[in-house]
Amino acid sequence: MSVAENLKKIKSELPKNVTLVAVSKTKPISAIEEAYNAGQRVFGENKVQEMVEKHLELPKDIQWHMIGHLQRNKVKYMAPFVHLIHGVDSLKTLKEINKQAKRHRRTIDCLLQVKIATEETKFGLNHTEIENIFNSDAFLELKNIQIVGLMGMASFTNDENQIRREFEKLKSIFDTLKTQNSKLNTQHSKLKTLSMGMSGDYQIAIEQGSTMIRVGSAIFGSR
Repeated sequence: MSVAENLKKIKSELPKNVTLVAVSKTKPISAIEEAYNAGQRVFGENKVQEMVEKHLELPKDIQWHMIGHLQRNKVKYMAPFVHLIHGVDSLKTLKEINKQAKRHRRTIDCLLQVKIATEETKFGLNHTEIENIFNSDAFLELKNIQIVGLMGMASFTNDENQIRREFEKLKSIFDTLKTQNSKLNTQHSKLKTLSMGMSGDYQIAIEQGSTMIRVGSAIFGSR
């Protein structure tokens, strides 16, 4: 099937409240143009330099999402245009994003990454660390970022019950933070997005309450 057909099939299965991020990392401009011409406007990259190059070449109504682990020294290159940064896992990174956003007179939306997987290689914060960030004076001073939700990646396993439990845990943290933390609905923090689920597990993620999925190989074919 073509990129356009793959997109049509996936979108036909998605609930209305779920945003599809087409993961275009390592994919050529031609493949992204094919997806764009089929109506896709939200694309995810995991390397800042690659995203910057594609941003320069492609239509400007594309929303670029940074979905990889972010090095603070790279924030400045994407600050003028990035739409959403997915994997923020420290206050230091938030401060850097805020600094670069301010330089460009923008507010940059961010998702905090929660560690739900069992693998050591996955980055992320736990529930307490997130609450500590929200309750810190330093966070309240950041006027050029907005925390719009959480993201997380399940363990790389064939055990669907484990994946389901991990997504359930993330949804539970999301709901608790939304309802319990009085500082969450400040002008720069409004939790509405729960980004979880990729090509292999997005159906389970949606069952568990995901509002944003990141799909690459099911759209563009395997790498």
